Amino acid sequence: MPTLTRVSTTEMEVTSIRLERSLKEKLKALAGNRGYQALIRDILWQHVEQGQEQVQLDDICASFGAVAEREQVCSLTGQTILANAPMRLGLTAQGKLVPISVDGL
Repeated sequence: MPTLTRVSTTEMEVTSIRLERSLKEKLKALAGNRGYQALIRDILWQHVEQGQEQVQLDDICASFGAVAEREQVCSLTGQTILANAPMRLGLTAQGKLVPISVDGL
């Protein structure tokens, strides 16, 4: 996963977070020479960008029934799927599973 350079580090705001020592050590090992802070930024950006990603019906290769364990948002319609409600999971061409409301397909 390459570092996604958004701005120079001198333009970034300093933020302090607390991590378990074991998590920090695992992040350092995963990051290698790149540095664990850059890895954390990449992970956070990936999460934010995936949350905003719009999925089109053509992106869905397969789907199967499921039950929402907690509230979800349909990736096709933006409709709320309530906890314990039936839903579908769609497999995208990129290999991601995304929540889909029963009437979303």
